[in-house]
Amino acid sequence: MRLYKNFSISKNHKKSIILIGNFDGIHLGHQKLFKLANTYKKKFNLNIGVLTFEPMPKMFFNKDIKNFRISNINQKNIILKSLGVDFVITKNFDKKFSKVKSDSFIKNILSKKLEAKYIFVSNNFRFGNKREGNVNRLIENEKTHGYKIVKPQPLILSQKVISSTYVRALLEKGDLKKTNKLLGRNWSIEGIVQKGRQLGKKIGFPTCNIDIKDYVIAMPGVYAVKVKRKNSNKPLKAIANLGYRPTFNQKKILLEVHIFNFSGNLYNKYLSIEFIKFIRKEKKFKNVNQLKKQIQSDLKIAKKS
Repeated sequence: MRLYKNFSISKNHKKSIILIGNFDGIHLGHQKLFKLANTYKKKFNLNIGVLTFEPMPKMFFNKDIKNFRISNINQKNIILKSLGVDFVITKNFDKKFSKVKSDSFIKNILSKKLEAKYIFVSNNFRFGNKREGNVNRLIENEKTHGYKIVKPQPLILSQKVISSTYVRALLEKGDLKKTNKLLGRNWSIEGIVQKGRQLGKKIGFPTCNIDIKDYVIAMPGVYAVKVKRKNSNKPLKAIANLGYRPTFNQKKILLEVHIFNFSGNLYNKYLSIEFIKFIRKEKKFKNVNQLKKQIQSDLKIAKKS
């Protein structure tokens, strides 16, 4: 799979199937879309390309939104590759690009630069300066620019439209089981292990501290997790605390992971933390001994998960 940062794509990637969107989390609804795109790929012998934006437009326009992502770019690209995507254009979404008129986006980008043959978009897709463009505008221009719009039906499960917004809401309320079901895999956070205040080590539970960057903040609490290291396929069972550590009067959200039966230095290492089971909400303890007692109880649950 080839990665591009602009619209100057190679000749063999022009005249392709283009899917436009954030595809945050690449949930079952997105996966249904890619399955359909693959039928077009086989039928018409075309490549599949994804056009996505960085930062996500919602985060660009709302600077107050700090924690929003279900998955980072690296995770997204790995999943896209597994779904049969041939190339990804990750366009830098900046002030200049946000001012591009919808007609110019159609004429100069989709038609001239990409020469798109089939364009897959959701029904509520908006584009162009001040979100002036919509799906109808794209359809009106089909004949002029020689592409065809495909508007797949959203995936509905239990009378709910499966969307990234819905998945974020499930994570925020601690419904990890449903989240993982709708993602078709375990939700995970990737990050570099940082040196912390070593509070865990002092109470007998050394942890890897990971800054969650701009990931969505799932329900603060204790989770059974699996840890994967770069270049190693063997997952390590662990327990994690995602939260603000109220017992120690901390204010910043942090992911702390205690790996079972592990000794070794993981500082500055890149880890992937897979969330398996939500154990309990975060709470403030009167003293460290109470916390230690609770951790012992959490460990038993995590080890069985």
